[in-house]
Amino acid sequence: MSERHVVLVAPEVHWNTGNIGRTCLGTGAFLHLIQPLGFSLEGKEVKRAGLDYWPRVKLSVWDDFSSFQEALIPRPSEVVLLSKNGKRPFWQMPAPKRLFLIFGSETKGLPKIIFQKYPDQSFKIPINDQIRCLNLSTSVGIALYESLRPQINAF
Repeated sequence: MSERHVVLVAPEVHWNTGNIGRTCLGTGAFLHLIQPLGFSLEGKEVKRAGLDYWPRVKLSVWDDFSSFQEALIPRPSEVVLLSKNGKRPFWQMPAPKRLFLIFGSETKGLPKIIFQKYPDQSFKIPINDQIRCLNLSTSVGIALYESLRPQINAF
């Protein structure tokens, strides 16, 4: 079975994070939150969005992206940066045993320094010109399930 990690860099919206936590729990994925957070994890909104599942989410909170990298040591081949400005469509993501799906904040996206660290690992979920972007929790769900598609019969 593959190991999936969803990484949110400076998430700002509590209900997105709660919904993402529920999706991670339902797929067996780990959720990593990189500070600063735009909300309190103790807030009722996060817990409401995650429902009664929130305490069972495999959650780690990191002071910064460097701390996360030093602890888990993701190889470039295990990293997927999801951005509306990604170079390739998400269905071309690699499928290693361990994969880190990294997303930026709702309003700022991913910091440039992360793109510089992983210059060949950016992917996008194509959309038409009628909207600026997809909701973060929707994007995480699309990318996470696509990354699991080769083994979807495990569910």
